Amino acid sequence: MNNDLNPAWLRAFVAVCDTGSFTRAAAMLDLTQAAVSQQVQRLEAECGPLLIRRTRQASLTPAGVKVLAYARDMAQAQARLRLALADHDPHVGQISIASPGSIGLLLYPRLLALQAAHPGLSVSYRAAPTAEIIAAVLASRAELGIVTHQPDDERLTTALFARESLCLVVPAQVEDASWPILAQLGYIDHPDGMDMGRRLLARVYPGRRIGQLPVRGFTNQIGAILDPVARGLGFTVLPRFAVQAYPQQRAIRVVDTAPPVIDNLWLVSRAEWPLSASAAWAVERLREQDWLAGSDALAP
Repeated sequence: MNNDLNPAWLRAFVAVCDTGSFTRAAAMLDLTQAAVSQQVQRLEAECGPLLIRRTRQASLTPAGVKVLAYARDMAQAQARLRLALADHDPHVGQISIASPGSIGLLLYPRLLALQAAHPGLSVSYRAAPTAEIIAAVLASRAELGIVTHQPDDERLTTALFARESLCLVVPAQVEDASWPILAQLGYIDHPDGMDMGRRLLARVYPGRRIGQLPVRGFTNQIGAILDPVARGLGFTVLPRFAVQAYPQQRAIRVVDTAPPVIDNLWLVSRAEWPLSASAAWAVERLREQDWLAGSDALAP
């Protein structure tokens, strides 16, 4: 084995281990699946077999366990070095954060406003599901993460950031949100649509199931999910942040539901070292603003 292992090979290997697949690792790293596979193969050429490849997922060999531990140690050392060398000016440096797409629709513009006010800042934002966000924070690809469940991991510090309710959204002209009307409209689905719809509709309409409703459309673009609703083509269930960010508010209506279904959003970061000055300052500024006041309140 050569004295130095290519950092790109190590990043690819860690991403495969964190996500459980070459496809998801490629998406996380903004690379092609072939590029990730090639980098892992080069690492294996240096260190020996690291992964046992199966149809659905890959598992680690004994050598893979050791290389993964080494790669994580290197990533942590680099992150500590960057923090040690960084300027302590909170208005200079990178704010690196990952969150679900719904809160990102409101969060990202406000981060850009902080950058516009302080040009020494650089904002790096990624929308991702919870598992990828946690993996990114652990691998130091993001300093901050906002996730939909509190992780049980001693490597992470967690704090309640906000509470976000689920919303039943219908076209503005629909005044009767009874089950027969919803069945006539049909459901606009999205990646989390079935889970969110199941949780909210079962509470509002006891004995009814989302599987009983026709599906009128699907999109994985968080900012476009309400477009067919605004056109009268169906209804959907979305987190309130995504609803708040939608520009055509007059074309949609949020149905009052009781009791509400509310999710906690958790701010996560690495436990081993403090936040950078810029990240800590950004979190304080976000907590001071009232942009979450209409969305079940920013957590104290």
